Amino acid sequence: MINEQYKAMLGGKSVIRELSEYATRRGAQIGYENVFDFSLGNPSVPAPRDFTDAMVDLYENGDPVAIHGYSPSLGIPSVCATIADSLNHRFGMDYEGRHIFPTTGAAGALSHAMRAVTKPGDEIITFAPYFPEYQPYVNGTGAHLTVIPADTASFQINFEAFEAALNPNVQAILINTPNNPSGAVYSTQTLTKLAAILETKQQEYGHDIFLISDEPYREIVFDGNTQPYPARFYANTLTCYSFSKSLSLPGERIGYVAVNPKATDADLLVPMMGQISRGTGHNCPPSSIQLGVAKVIDETSDLSVYETNMNLLYDTLTSLGFDVLRPGGTFYIFPKALEEDATAFCMKAKDYDLILVPSESFGVPGYFRMAYCIDTEKVKRSIGALERFVHEQYGK
Repeated sequence: MINEQYKAMLGGKSVIRELSEYATRRGAQIGYENVFDFSLGNPSVPAPRDFTDAMVDLYENGDPVAIHGYSPSLGIPSVCATIADSLNHRFGMDYEGRHIFPTTGAAGALSHAMRAVTKPGDEIITFAPYFPEYQPYVNGTGAHLTVIPADTASFQINFEAFEAALNPNVQAILINTPNNPSGAVYSTQTLTKLAAILETKQQEYGHDIFLISDEPYREIVFDGNTQPYPARFYANTLTCYSFSKSLSLPGERIGYVAVNPKATDADLLVPMMGQISRGTGHNCPPSSIQLGVAKVIDETSDLSVYETNMNLLYDTLTSLGFDVLRPGGTFYIFPKALEEDATAFCMKAKDYDLILVPSESFGVPGYFRMAYCIDTEKVKRSIGALERFVHEQYGK
């Protein structure tokens, strides 16, 4: 008999993927350049030329056995050391290579981090709005995900609801900053308060509470600002990262978990993740890509286009009367819909070839997400469609 759990999941296909697939079908009919597809967070800028050159050099001049052989289960030591050194000089940390666990993207990093610090029946808390795939990630561990309602005034943490939800069964807190879908960047004040609460509750409950920090958008921050590094605020932090956005490499599926050296059992957590890989069949990320990203560890793609696109959309949305928080980072904007039913709002937008994602799957009713990782020229052309939609459907 097939597994009924996974069979049941077939009926819960990602709303984002469904909309992206619709946009592709619609594009085949009218030309994809005429579909204003804001559904999928797929980077629209190329990887840095230095990364391509590094990969070409590896393939032409490197040791073929090293390039194409299995990675050690805990990652290539030189790559782990390079990542540790980069984090140390950028954020004032004291990682060593043994604190870095390479993974296949941030999804792999999250899956390993969750399993390392929880067991079936434990509770993980996250904060709305949140990336919908957190639910199957957590379900796969046997833990339970509790979602704290959003602070829609700022999309920082709703601390009143958070403190009310804390209980001795909570073993981990999952944050995402800069945040998908809101674009909010957790402030120093937010991270300081979160750390203080967790320190107090660890003492009260008599066990560790780990902070799992999901940071794939770390480098996409606007107005010359930076994302405060959460592990600087709290010792028991597992930082989960992907090079998908910073280097525009989503298809290469490469990321890592960085274990704060001050965390409880810091020296055991990476070897434990190696054992988790054995049990999930998710081990040994590609050797060549590990070696390639290590060559360009502190570089990024040209990420400036995302700020340009954000400003175009933010100015348009506010001029049309939308209630919207200006994003501090990412390539998402999260306005309030012009009617209570965000799904109905987004369905009406499809008639104008605007592909928008309703907010219910993000844990917040009445909003919608626009992923503006598309060409600026297309963003500009979408403004007319957005204006027609709002004028004709809502009289604004």
